[in-house]
Amino acid sequence: MKGMIAETSAPPVETPRIDPRLIASLAAVYLVWSSTYLAMRIAVTDLPPLLMASLRFVAAGLVMLMIARRRGVSWPTTREWLRVAPIGVLLFLGGNGFVAISELSVSSGGAAVVCAMMPLWVGVLGLVTGERPSRREWFALVLGFIGVVVLMGGPTLAGEPLHIVLLLLAPISWAMGSLLARKLPGTAAKDTFMLPAMEMLTGGVALFVVAALRGERIPTDASTSSWLALGYLWVFGSLVAFTAYSWLLRNARPVVATSYAYVNPILAVIMGAAISGEPLGVTTVVANVLIIGAIWLALRRPRVAARP
Repeated sequence: MKGMIAETSAPPVETPRIDPRLIASLAAVYLVWSSTYLAMRIAVTDLPPLLMASLRFVAAGLVMLMIARRRGVSWPTTREWLRVAPIGVLLFLGGNGFVAISELSVSSGGAAVVCAMMPLWVGVLGLVTGERPSRREWFALVLGFIGVVVLMGGPTLAGEPLHIVLLLLAPISWAMGSLLARKLPGTAAKDTFMLPAMEMLTGGVALFVVAALRGERIPTDASTSSWLALGYLWVFGSLVAFTAYSWLLRNARPVVATSYAYVNPILAVIMGAAISGEPLGVTTVVANVLIIGAIWLALRRPRVAARP
Protein backbone atom coordinates (compact mmCIF):
# COMPACT_ATOMS: atom_id res chain seq x y z
CA MET A 1 0.00 0.00 0.00
CA LYS A 2 2.44 2.60 -1.37
CA GLY A 3 5.18 1.70 1.08
CA MET A 4 2.98 2.08 4.08
CA ILE A 5 3.35 -0.60 6.70
CA ALA A 6 0.10 -1.91 8.03
CA GLU A 7 -0.11 -1.37 11.75
CA THR A 8 -1.23 -4.22 13.91
CA SER A 9 -3.50 -3.01 16.63
CA ALA A 10 -3.40 -4.64 20.02
CA PRO A 11 -6.48 -6.62 20.99
CA PRO A 12 -8.84 -4.74 23.28
CA VAL A 13 -8.50 -5.21 26.98
CA GLU A 14 -10.90 -7.85 28.19
CA THR A 15 -13.04 -6.72 31.08
CA PRO A 16 -14.34 -9.32 33.47
CA ARG A 17 -17.89 -10.40 32.65
CA ILE A 18 -20.12 -11.70 35.40
CA ASP A 19 -22.79 -14.24 34.59
CA PRO A 20 -26.27 -12.81 35.39
CA ARG A 21 -27.16 -16.18 36.90
CA LEU A 22 -24.28 -15.71 39.31
CA ILE A 23 -25.65 -12.35 40.43
CA ALA A 24 -29.20 -13.71 40.80
CA SER A 25 -28.02 -16.76 42.75
CA LEU A 26 -25.85 -14.68 45.07
CA ALA A 27 -28.71 -12.24 45.65
CA ALA A 28 -30.98 -15.14 46.62
CA VAL A 29 -28.58 -16.65 49.13
CA TYR A 30 -27.55 -13.23 50.46
CA LEU A 31 -31.03 -11.84 51.08
CA VAL A 32 -33.16 -14.92 51.73
CA TRP A 33 -30.72 -16.81 53.93
CA SER A 34 -30.12 -13.67 55.97
CA SER A 35 -33.79 -13.73 56.94
CA THR A 36 -33.96 -17.46 57.69
CA TYR A 37 -32.15 -17.07 61.02
CA LEU A 38 -34.94 -14.90 62.34
CA ALA A 39 -37.59 -17.15 60.74
CA MET A 40 -36.04 -20.18 62.46
CA ARG A 41 -36.01 -18.33 65.77
CA ILE A 42 -39.75 -17.63 65.37
CA ALA A 43 -40.52 -21.18 64.22
CA VAL A 44 -38.82 -22.92 67.17
CA THR A 45 -40.80 -20.80 69.61
CA ASP A 46 -43.60 -23.39 69.39
CA LEU A 47 -42.34 -26.08 67.00
CA PRO A 48 -39.66 -28.68 67.92
CA PRO A 49 -36.42 -27.75 66.08
CA LEU A 50 -35.44 -30.97 64.32
CA LEU A 51 -38.97 -32.04 63.43
CA MET A 52 -39.65 -28.54 62.14
CA ALA A 53 -36.54 -28.76 59.94
CA SER A 54 -37.50 -32.24 58.76
CA LEU A 55 -40.95 -31.08 57.61
CA ARG A 56 -39.36 -28.15 55.82
CA PHE A 57 -36.77 -30.11 53.86
CA VAL A 58 -38.83 -33.20 53.07
CA ALA A 59 -41.62 -31.02 51.66
CA ALA A 60 -39.14 -28.93 49.64
CA GLY A 61 -37.29 -32.03 48.46
CA LEU A 62 -40.49 -33.64 47.16
CA VAL A 63 -41.37 -30.50 45.18
CA MET A 64 -37.92 -30.35 43.62
CA LEU A 65 -38.01 -34.06 42.86
CA MET A 66 -41.27 -33.63 40.94
CA ILE A 67 -39.85 -30.66 39.04
CA ALA A 68 -36.73 -32.62 38.08
CA ARG A 69 -38.78 -35.59 36.90
CA ARG A 70 -41.03 -33.35 34.80
CA ARG A 71 -37.90 -31.93 33.18
CA GLY A 72 -36.96 -35.43 32.08
CA VAL A 73 -34.25 -36.19 34.61
CA SER A 74 -33.91 -39.93 35.18
CA TRP A 75 -34.57 -41.46 38.58
CA PRO A 76 -31.33 -41.60 40.59
CA THR A 77 -29.71 -44.97 41.03
CA THR A 78 -29.24 -46.59 44.42
CA ARG A 79 -25.54 -45.78 44.24
CA GLU A 80 -26.31 -42.10 43.63
CA TRP A 81 -28.67 -42.00 46.63
CA LEU A 82 -25.98 -43.57 48.80
CA ARG A 83 -23.43 -41.03 47.62
CA VAL A 84 -25.73 -38.09 48.32
CA ALA A 85 -26.96 -39.32 51.72
CA PRO A 86 -23.84 -38.30 53.72
CA ILE A 87 -23.98 -34.85 52.11
CA GLY A 88 -27.64 -34.46 53.04
CA VAL A 89 -26.87 -35.43 56.62
CA LEU A 90 -23.96 -32.98 56.86
CA LEU A 91 -25.86 -30.08 55.29
CA PHE A 92 -29.26 -30.46 56.92
CA LEU A 93 -28.84 -32.40 60.14
CA GLY A 94 -25.48 -30.92 61.10
CA GLY A 95 -25.51 -27.63 59.23
CA ASN A 96 -29.15 -26.64 59.69
CA GLY A 97 -30.52 -28.87 62.46
CA PHE A 98 -27.79 -27.85 64.89
CA VAL A 99 -28.58 -24.18 64.24
CA ALA A 100 -32.29 -24.82 64.83
CA ILE A 101 -31.53 -26.41 68.20
CA SER A 102 -29.11 -23.64 69.16
CA GLU A 103 -31.70 -20.94 68.49
CA LEU A 104 -33.76 -22.27 71.38
CA SER A 105 -31.49 -20.06 73.50
CA VAL A 106 -29.17 -18.16 71.14
CA SER A 107 -30.34 -15.04 69.29
CA SER A 108 -30.78 -15.20 65.52
CA GLY A 109 -28.08 -12.57 65.02
CA GLY A 110 -25.67 -14.47 67.23
CA ALA A 111 -26.31 -17.69 65.31
CA ALA A 112 -25.67 -15.89 62.02
CA VAL A 113 -22.37 -14.51 63.30
CA VAL A 114 -21.05 -17.96 64.23
CA CYS A 115 -22.25 -19.49 60.95
CA ALA A 116 -20.33 -16.80 59.09
CA MET A 117 -17.17 -18.72 59.95
CA MET A 118 -18.19 -21.39 57.42
CA PRO A 119 -16.15 -20.07 54.44
CA LEU A 120 -13.05 -20.20 56.62
CA TRP A 121 -13.75 -23.89 57.27
CA VAL A 122 -14.29 -24.40 53.53
CA GLY A 123 -10.82 -22.99 52.92
CA VAL A 124 -9.22 -25.14 55.61
CA LEU A 125 -11.05 -28.35 54.69
CA GLY A 126 -10.56 -27.63 51.00
CA LEU A 127 -6.86 -28.31 51.44
CA VAL A 128 -7.79 -31.95 52.07
CA THR A 129 -9.97 -32.25 48.95
CA GLY A 130 -7.58 -30.37 46.66
CA GLU A 131 -9.57 -27.09 46.46
CA ARG A 132 -6.78 -24.65 47.21
CA PRO A 133 -7.86 -21.00 47.49
CA SER A 134 -5.67 -18.41 45.81
CA ARG A 135 -3.66 -15.92 47.86
CA ARG A 136 -6.26 -13.24 47.19
CA GLU A 137 -9.03 -15.56 48.33
CA TRP A 138 -7.09 -16.47 51.48
CA PHE A 139 -6.72 -12.77 52.21
CA ALA A 140 -10.45 -12.32 51.63
CA LEU A 141 -11.16 -15.16 54.05
CA VAL A 142 -8.95 -13.64 56.72
CA LEU A 143 -10.44 -10.18 56.22
CA GLY A 144 -13.96 -11.57 56.42
CA PHE A 145 -13.11 -13.52 59.55
CA ILE A 146 -11.79 -10.34 61.17
CA GLY A 147 -15.10 -8.71 60.30
CA VAL A 148 -16.94 -11.58 61.97
CA VAL A 149 -14.80 -11.22 65.10
CA VAL A 150 -15.59 -7.50 65.20
CA LEU A 151 -19.27 -8.25 64.71
CA MET A 152 -19.21 -10.61 67.68
CA GLY A 153 -18.94 -7.54 69.87
CA GLY A 154 -22.50 -6.61 68.86
CA PRO A 155 -25.19 -9.31 69.14
CA THR A 156 -25.41 -11.39 72.28
CA LEU A 157 -24.10 -14.94 71.99
CA ALA A 158 -25.34 -16.02 75.40
CA GLY A 159 -27.10 -19.38 75.50
CA GLU A 160 -27.02 -22.87 76.95
CA PRO A 161 -23.56 -24.51 76.69
CA LEU A 162 -24.84 -27.42 74.57
CA HIS A 163 -26.49 -25.02 72.17
CA ILE A 164 -23.27 -23.04 71.82
CA VAL A 165 -21.30 -26.22 71.04
CA LEU A 166 -23.82 -27.34 68.42
CA LEU A 167 -23.75 -23.88 66.89
CA LEU A 168 -19.95 -24.02 66.59
CA LEU A 169 -20.18 -27.44 64.90
CA ALA A 170 -22.85 -26.33 62.40
CA PRO A 171 -20.60 -24.34 60.00
CA ILE A 172 -18.00 -27.13 60.02
CA SER A 173 -20.65 -29.65 59.04
CA TRP A 174 -22.04 -27.38 56.32
CA ALA A 175 -18.54 -26.76 54.92
CA MET A 176 -17.82 -30.50 54.71
CA GLY A 177 -21.12 -31.15 52.96
CA SER A 178 -20.54 -28.29 50.50
CA LEU A 179 -17.12 -29.58 49.50
CA LEU A 180 -18.36 -33.14 49.06
CA ALA A 181 -21.26 -31.91 46.90
CA ARG A 182 -18.80 -30.48 44.38
CA LYS A 183 -17.25 -33.92 43.84
CA LEU A 184 -20.43 -35.87 43.14
CA PRO A 185 -20.36 -37.89 39.88
CA GLY A 186 -23.40 -38.97 37.87
CA THR A 187 -26.08 -37.28 35.76
CA ALA A 188 -28.61 -36.76 38.57
CA ALA A 189 -26.01 -35.05 40.74
CA LYS A 190 -25.42 -32.41 38.05
CA ASP A 191 -29.08 -31.38 37.69
CA THR A 192 -30.11 -28.07 39.25
CA PHE A 193 -33.26 -29.56 40.82
CA MET A 194 -32.48 -33.26 41.30
CA LEU A 195 -29.38 -32.76 43.41
CA PRO A 196 -31.02 -30.41 45.95
CA ALA A 197 -34.02 -32.76 46.04
CA MET A 198 -31.83 -35.74 46.89
CA GLU A 199 -29.89 -33.80 49.51
CA MET A 200 -33.02 -32.40 51.15
CA LEU A 201 -34.82 -35.74 51.22
CA THR A 202 -31.89 -37.65 52.69
CA GLY A 203 -31.19 -34.84 55.16
CA GLY A 204 -34.88 -34.53 56.02
CA VAL A 205 -35.14 -38.24 56.77
CA ALA A 206 -32.04 -38.03 58.99
CA LEU A 207 -33.60 -35.07 60.82
CA PHE A 208 -36.83 -37.03 61.34
CA VAL A 209 -34.98 -40.05 62.77
CA VAL A 210 -33.00 -37.95 65.26
CA ALA A 211 -36.13 -35.95 66.13
CA ALA A 212 -37.98 -39.20 66.89
CA LEU A 213 -35.11 -40.37 69.07
CA ARG A 214 -35.28 -37.05 70.94
CA GLY A 215 -39.01 -37.55 71.46
CA GLU A 216 -40.04 -34.46 69.51
CA ARG A 217 -43.75 -34.07 68.71
CA ILE A 218 -45.73 -31.42 66.83
CA PRO A 219 -47.81 -29.51 69.42
CA THR A 220 -51.49 -29.01 68.69
CA ASP A 221 -51.45 -25.44 70.02
CA ALA A 222 -48.51 -24.09 67.97
CA SER A 223 -48.94 -20.39 67.12
CA THR A 224 -49.80 -19.12 63.67
CA SER A 225 -46.55 -17.15 63.55
CA SER A 226 -44.52 -20.33 64.00
CA TRP A 227 -46.37 -22.07 61.16
CA LEU A 228 -45.99 -19.01 58.91
CA ALA A 229 -42.26 -18.94 59.68
CA LEU A 230 -42.03 -22.62 58.74
CA GLY A 231 -43.84 -21.90 55.47
CA TYR A 232 -41.40 -19.09 54.69
CA LEU A 233 -38.46 -21.37 55.41
CA TRP A 234 -39.94 -24.03 53.14
CA VAL A 235 -40.66 -21.83 50.10
CA PHE A 236 -37.91 -19.23 50.21
CA GLY A 237 -35.22 -20.70 52.45
CA SER A 238 -35.33 -24.14 50.80
CA LEU A 239 -36.92 -24.04 47.35
CA VAL A 240 -35.53 -20.69 46.21
CA ALA A 241 -32.27 -20.11 48.06
CA PHE A 242 -30.97 -23.66 48.21
CA THR A 243 -31.55 -24.14 44.48
CA ALA A 244 -29.43 -21.04 43.93
CA TYR A 245 -26.77 -22.32 46.33
CA SER A 246 -26.63 -25.69 44.56
CA TRP A 247 -26.05 -23.87 41.27
CA LEU A 248 -23.27 -21.81 42.84
CA LEU A 249 -21.51 -24.90 44.15
CA ARG A 250 -21.37 -26.29 40.61
CA ASN A 251 -20.53 -23.11 38.73
CA ALA A 252 -18.52 -20.85 41.04
CA ARG A 253 -15.36 -21.21 43.08
CA PRO A 254 -15.93 -22.41 46.66
CA VAL A 255 -15.00 -19.05 48.18
CA VAL A 256 -17.51 -17.28 45.93
CA ALA A 257 -20.25 -19.85 46.48
CA THR A 258 -19.93 -19.54 50.25
CA SER A 259 -19.38 -15.77 50.41
CA TYR A 260 -23.03 -15.31 51.45
CA ALA A 261 -21.95 -16.24 54.95
CA TYR A 262 -20.21 -12.85 55.24
CA VAL A 263 -23.35 -10.91 54.27
CA ASN A 264 -25.81 -12.94 56.32
CA PRO A 265 -24.57 -11.84 59.78
CA ILE A 266 -24.97 -8.15 59.01
CA LEU A 267 -28.46 -8.46 57.55
CA ALA A 268 -29.51 -11.02 60.15
CA VAL A 269 -28.43 -8.75 63.01
CA ILE A 270 -30.29 -5.80 61.48
CA MET A 271 -33.44 -7.88 60.88
CA GLY A 272 -33.33 -9.32 64.37
CA ALA A 273 -32.99 -5.86 65.87
CA ALA A 274 -35.70 -4.27 63.73
CA ILE A 275 -38.28 -7.06 63.98
CA SER A 276 -37.57 -8.89 67.24
CA GLY A 277 -35.73 -6.25 69.25
CA GLU A 278 -32.48 -8.24 69.42
CA PRO A 279 -29.40 -6.21 70.48
CA LEU A 280 -27.66 -4.20 67.76
CA GLY A 281 -24.06 -3.19 68.44
CA VAL A 282 -22.25 -0.14 67.09
CA THR A 283 -19.57 -2.48 65.75
CA THR A 284 -21.94 -3.50 62.94
CA VAL A 285 -20.78 -0.57 60.77
CA VAL A 286 -17.09 -1.49 61.11
CA ALA A 287 -17.84 -5.16 60.49
CA ASN A 288 -19.90 -4.22 57.47
CA VAL A 289 -16.95 -2.48 55.82
CA LEU A 290 -14.62 -5.42 56.50
CA ILE A 291 -17.05 -8.09 55.38
CA ILE A 292 -18.19 -6.36 52.19
CA GLY A 293 -14.53 -5.74 51.37
CA ALA A 294 -13.83 -9.45 51.78
CA ILE A 295 -16.69 -10.33 49.43
CA TRP A 296 -15.42 -7.85 46.84
CA LEU A 297 -11.99 -9.47 46.94
CA ALA A 298 -13.49 -12.95 46.65
CA LEU A 299 -15.63 -12.03 43.63
CA ARG A 300 -13.13 -9.80 41.83
CA ARG A 301 -11.28 -11.31 38.91
CA PRO A 302 -8.04 -9.80 37.62
CA ARG A 303 -8.31 -8.10 34.26
CA VAL A 304 -6.60 -9.66 31.27
CA ALA A 305 -4.08 -7.14 30.01
CA ALA A 306 -3.53 -6.66 26.28
CA ARG A 307 -0.35 -8.09 24.89
CA PRO A 308 1.98 -5.58 23.26
